[in-house]
Amino acid sequence: MAQCEVCGNDYEKAFEVIMEGKKHVFDSFECAIHALAPKCTQCGCRVIGHDVQEGDRIYCCAHCARADGGTELKDHVPG
Repeated sequence: MAQCEVCGNDYEKAFEVIMEGKKHVFDSFECAIHALAPKCTQCGCRVIGHDVQEGDRIYCCAHCARADGGTELKDHVPG
């Protein structure tokens, strides 16, 4: 069994995520999101979908980006 790096749970179905060359072990997607997903610059929620960026600032949505004064937004939705 492997131990989740966020909650410490020993779980037989734990999984590994390699991010930027570093291995992480989690027992759930919830813990993986808590550890790895960026936070919205404006509201602080975890960004688990496509983000909106302006410079090095990451937002969960265009509303938060505009509320933070964003005008040169880059949307990362494919298409």
